[in-house]
Amino acid sequence: MNIDFNKSQDGLVPAIIQDAITSKVLMLGYMNNEAYTKTVEIGKVTFFSRTKNRLWTKGEESGNFLNVISIKNDCDQDSLLIKVNPVGPTCHKGTDTCWEETNEQSFGFLSELENVIKSRRENADSKSSYVASLFEKGINKIAQKVGEEAVEIVIEAKDNNDELFLNEGADLLFHYLILLQAKGYALNDVVKVLEGRHS
Repeated sequence: MNIDFNKSQDGLVPAIIQDAITSKVLMLGYMNNEAYTKTVEIGKVTFFSRTKNRLWTKGEESGNFLNVISIKNDCDQDSLLIKVNPVGPTCHKGTDTCWEETNEQSFGFLSELENVIKSRRENADSKSSYVASLFEKGINKIAQKVGEEAVEIVIEAKDNNDELFLNEGADLLFHYLILLQAKGYALNDVVKVLEGRHS
């Protein structure tokens, strides 16, 4: 890998550390050529500490190592993206990230939708909220709705109306997220099962 350590006067390049599974940015550090070489050799992220003025392997005192999964150089060859498998919290303050974020997997809009469903279940009046009314009717009604939506998507899959097919898919997914919460689970629990099958 051709890394341009000479672009800065101190010979350091920024290294963005990202969780390989959750894609959360965990921290930012700096590497010189020696730190990069050691990182590759031992498979654990090693920085050049500007305060200690020496190489510093993250976790050398705490045991919270950052095990390297991959390293990429940017288009200007002067910054690195390092995907890792973190052992324990990353920040020296004990938080998952240096921005005090929880290092949990997010599924973008689907995670937002899960939060909306949870909020409606906990806070909304069943007379004004479709989601709340389903939870009030119980698990049998929710499971029935999932079954109905599953049948409808099968029917639409046999036709040629893409819009109806996609809408039925959205309905099925929406009601499945409701069913997951009714059973005490979340989308992440299903993903873990799929990941287990994949490995």
